[in-house]
Amino acid sequence: MGILNVTPDSFSDGGQYALRGDALRQAERMLLDGADIIDIGGESTRPGAPPVPLGEELERVIPLLEQLRRANVPLSVDTYKPEVMRHALSAGADMINDIWGFRMAGAIDAVRDSDCGLCVMHMLGEPQTMQLAEPRYDDVVSDVRRFLEEQVATLQQAGIARARISVDPGFGFGKAVLDHNYALLAHLRDTAPRAASPYPIVAGISRKSMVGAVVGRPAPERVAGSIAAAVCAAERGAAIVRVHDVAQTVDALKIWVTVRDAANASLRAVEPQPHKRS
Repeated sequence: MGILNVTPDSFSDGGQYALRGDALRQAERMLLDGADIIDIGGESTRPGAPPVPLGEELERVIPLLEQLRRANVPLSVDTYKPEVMRHALSAGADMINDIWGFRMAGAIDAVRDSDCGLCVMHMLGEPQTMQLAEPRYDDVVSDVRRFLEEQVATLQQAGIARARISVDPGFGFGKAVLDHNYALLAHLRDTAPRAASPYPIVAGISRKSMVGAVVGRPAPERVAGSIAAAVCAAERGAAIVRVHDVAQTVDALKIWVTVRDAANASLRAVEPQPHKRS
């Protein structure tokens, strides 16, 4: 999932793609580099970010979404506002990626009657305050899973098909930079609701503070660390990795997949064969 922030104040690439022409060119680059989904965001959700008026977010997102429909690629819209969801679905969005997990009044009604994919994310607090106080959990992995289980159940009780739902543990959203985020990454499979058929996990770690805290680099220089985190997430069950640096991440994942497949082939080759009677 390639990140396309059309905002002036996103933490890593704020202002680079605020102009529509620049955003379209960046989307084209990400698709050529191997992105499977483009995730369009019209409001920064970095810690401390101020909310954006509805009309401004719509003006940033909807015309761009309408133009990108011509690329015939799945498009996601990163928003928590029900009215933006409605407009985005009318404009052809394939997925709604909601940091609030569809808890805002009217959010479920906005998406219920569509067939779009839904990403339910965990967030403790809200973007303006979530990192000001020290986040506290009894057990971060269990607490996040419990929230996602409850919210997924709420969506399904509202008549939303299970197959439409993916989940995101919300790296950096009300989590202690090192302890909570890396516990979630280390046990990523265990953050998803427990079910016979697992819910797809979306992992958004790219260039975040959890990477910076380990590598000691500012956001634009966290590419290598972000790639390592994306591979760790894929190895631990992520179905989608949400990234800024598409080409580099695609290359790294190709190597990981090749090694994984070679290991699986070796295991199959040494499995004992059933004895055949002569």
